[in-house]
Amino acid sequence: MQELKHIHREIQQAMEFCVPEGALQSAEDVLDIYRDDRLGLGLLHEFYTNLPEAKEAYVQNIVVLSRHRGIFLLGAMISLEDGYLYLVSSEGIEFQGRLSDGYLAQEALDFFEFESPAAFKKLCATPEQLEMYEPLQVDASICPACHVPAGEIHELGCPVEVCPWCGGQLIHCSCRYDQLGLDAISTEEELIRLEELLEERGRIPYSEEQRPNFADEGPGVIFE
Repeated sequence: MQELKHIHREIQQAMEFCVPEGALQSAEDVLDIYRDDRLGLGLLHEFYTNLPEAKEAYVQNIVVLSRHRGIFLLGAMISLEDGYLYLVSSEGIEFQGRLSDGYLAQEALDFFEFESPAAFKKLCATPEQLEMYEPLQVDASICPACHVPAGEIHELGCPVEVCPWCGGQLIHCSCRYDQLGLDAISTEEELIRLEELLEERGRIPYSEEQRPNFADEGPGVIFE
């Protein structure tokens, strides 16, 4: 939480230099929406500290173009018609260009399963139809730790994932060790073997019923 407060302060400081005169309150209203949201703050921090095209602007809202396996394709809208694209996840953030250009690298198009570059460009041409990005704390359809949507498999190491052998939390039960015949998991090969065993057993996708009453700090391989 202290880290989020630090990021929040840095964004506020950066706003003073790049938000157009008279728009500071509107910019701060958007910041307030995402004050406890790691991904939203990450996008705003990247925008205001590395302002695209080095000109005065502010984020009026954040929209979702797509999401898959805990990675979001978000638009930082600087007007009703245009904004900037970012790939955002718990692992980091990458700038992808201007929304109005309607361009996304083929690798990203394939990852998000867009039918074609033309299909993505058509989506970008109707920004008014894009859904708002909701803070993950209030969106029960998203895992609060690894950020996959309901129905998708957790990132390996997510503290919310349910063990397919005993029904407990996978990171806390002993099933992973029992299945591997080990006392600890310490190599990449052992992690790969664990993932294979989980797949064979049938990993349990995220559902809203799994959601804890608090948001975790995010995914990470924490098997020891």
